[in-house]
Amino acid sequence: MEPVRRIYFPPVNLVGPGAIQEAGAEVEKLNLKKLLVVTDKVLRSVGVVAKVTDVLDKASIDYVIFDDVKPNPTTKNVYDGLELFKAEGCDGLLSIGGGSPQDAAKAIGILFTNGGEMPQYEGVCKSKNKSVPIVAVNTTAGTASEVTINYVITDEVRKIKMVIVDPNSLASVAINDPELMLNKPAGLTAATGMDALTHAIEAYITKGAFRLSDTLALEAIRLIGESLEDAVKDGKNLEARSKMAWASYIAGLSFSNCGLGIVHSMAHQLGSEYDLPHGVANALLLPYVEEFNSEVCAEKFKDIAAALGVDVEDLSVEEARQAAIKALKDMAVKLNIPKLNETAFNPADLDKLAAQAMADACTGGNPREVTAEDIKAIFMKAYQG
Repeated sequence: MEPVRRIYFPPVNLVGPGAIQEAGAEVEKLNLKKLLVVTDKVLRSVGVVAKVTDVLDKASIDYVIFDDVKPNPTTKNVYDGLELFKAEGCDGLLSIGGGSPQDAAKAIGILFTNGGEMPQYEGVCKSKNKSVPIVAVNTTAGTASEVTINYVITDEVRKIKMVIVDPNSLASVAINDPELMLNKPAGLTAATGMDALTHAIEAYITKGAFRLSDTLALEAIRLIGESLEDAVKDGKNLEARSKMAWASYIAGLSFSNCGLGIVHSMAHQLGSEYDLPHGVANALLLPYVEEFNSEVCAEKFKDIAAALGVDVEDLSVEEARQAAIKALKDMAVKLNIPKLNETAFNPADLDKLAAQAMADACTGGNPREVTAEDIKAIFMKAYQG
């Protein structure tokens, strides 16, 4: 008998070109009087934030903007945002961006309704009270934080990324409008797209995978295989952006309900130690981690190869497994994903990185049992290219 599955989705999900135009109506339904708009300075400077706040202005919705979120949001970002939320008398949050603003908004919402300090919520289900309402507007096809119960905040003192899994942080409304994703730089599109692929693959092979998560994950892999390269080549390709928006969204629904694996455990350490963007960290590790994992779930990698467009009809399971890993490596090359040896990574930090990865909340979901020595070996394989 299968166990009972507890499945979390945001109550309202708007996906497709023009979806942002409905944001004002959704805020009104939540009866919110004043929003803290959580975002970053880059999105504000390039006009993406204005596209959202224009909708709020038309609906006469009051708001104040907090744009100090870093690419790897810190506890200071959260505390500063919370202070502004309180000072301005806000009663709701609207996040604009990729994973960083989304995660910061979740943290602000949880601290406002629960009190305390950020480190006490590290881990699984540590809060008692639901966050204030969050309208999460996603602008990159990658992290899917707008639809998940997960968020990650960097503890600057300990230099670690705190992984927090908490249904109380789930957004009230998730908006994925591919028109907000147009004209993003090729490098950002590639990294966030590979982040979405990492979510889908890890969700498909994780120990917690089940029927619904499998269905969503495979569809996300298929959509990414069809559209990511086109989205990178032409930032104005709305069809490719729309497919990637759907892929990121449904991959998020999948992993939020079944878990991830050691690509994320290891990537979190690269982010906290070297401030490497999360999407880049996942992208450069993915082929090497899955080469390690695929030995214990080769049948699933045959499915992954097929979803990526590989003709597997006449291939054995082992041949298809190898073809899947080759497809991941080839994709990373085509998309100009950097190598680990092109980052600030220092092999002298291996012991620390491996120990922290072993303690990461995502490690327990990995399909293959892993040791610190395994993690160090995978880091070095990625480093040597």
